[in-house]
Amino acid sequence: MKIVYLIAGTFNAGGMERVLTQKANWLAGHGYEVTIVTTDQRGRKPYFALDEHVRCYDLGINYDADNGRFMSKLLHFPVRQWRHRHRLEKLLKRLNVDVVVCMFNNDAPFVYKIKDGSRKVLEIHFSKNKKLQYGRRGLWALADYWRTRQEESIVRRYDRFVVLTHEDAALWGPLPNMQVIPNACTLKPAAQSRLNQKQVLAVGRYDYQKGFDTLLNIWHRLGDKRNGWLLSIVGDGPQRHELQEQVERLGLTDSVQLLHPTSDVMSLYIHSSILVMTSRYEGLPMVLLEAQACGLPIVAFACPCGPRDVITDGVDGYLIEGRNKDAFTGRLAELMGNEEQRLRMGAAAVKASEAFSEERIMQQWTRLFER
Repeated sequence: MKIVYLIAGTFNAGGMERVLTQKANWLAGHGYEVTIVTTDQRGRKPYFALDEHVRCYDLGINYDADNGRFMSKLLHFPVRQWRHRHRLEKLLKRLNVDVVVCMFNNDAPFVYKIKDGSRKVLEIHFSKNKKLQYGRRGLWALADYWRTRQEESIVRRYDRFVVLTHEDAALWGPLPNMQVIPNACTLKPAAQSRLNQKQVLAVGRYDYQKGFDTLLNIWHRLGDKRNGWLLSIVGDGPQRHELQEQVERLGLTDSVQLLHPTSDVMSLYIHSSILVMTSRYEGLPMVLLEAQACGLPIVAFACPCGPRDVITDGVDGYLIEGRNKDAFTGRLAELMGNEEQRLRMGAAAVKASEAFSEERIMQQWTRLFER
């Protein structure tokens, strides 16, 4: 069977790129012919290593050439859309594929219209209201609202529409073509954390979405309860400078470190005892799946969407509703002060992670393709 994935590019170190690479490599290793078609690759190498049997094509559309300038993007977008559809349709007819998987980029409004004989699958890696959660203003806010309404119509046109969580499925409503398939955990730890080291871990991009400003305020609230514990926030992004300033302003330089991303993320999990997540919104956070696989109990805000599908409150971690900083501080202090509780929750986390194993998730995808 021939499968084509459509994505803007594979050069970033993001979750979408990592999950796509994992799926493409697994399928290629199980006898599927896999092709990845990009629009904005610009000759850059894939960030994650692809199986040698996975073919890659770039259509050279370059939607990102406008660098966030609204009017320039508005003027050039129709031409780029026409060029994109024309080149993609020509390529798909030449490849003669069985299934095309659109990853909800700029091609989502027209892929289902292409008559090349393939079945069309649309998969979304974020929640339904992601664009509205950006909090942008002015013309961008109007564009975000309009695109969200357009997407409600677009998703109905595909043979199958795949969402990551049951929570997000409920937001879309009763669509007959919708199916829930979560991401698989890409991490395969050789061991679990012993949960006896005084390190709390957070992982993510330094931006508004991840809410690390809130996390630093929570850490400050702990006061004496920090008791020698270290908070390590691993990532990078536009808020690095202001987060570092916040650390210094709150007098936390002796108990907080802002670490750059590392390829050895497994070591960070194994040498930590608690994972925290303060995101304002998500799709299905890979960091939660990875932390569970390494046996870490989790304290997380129950943001839309993802945490509710991963964490069982009071069993393998704590879900904090309503961005309640007092409740988050209390649960975190509770776990920091009780190793026996961490061990109990950590064991439950490892068991829960089995639901997101690569084999189990990819079997769901292959059953969909075969049907």
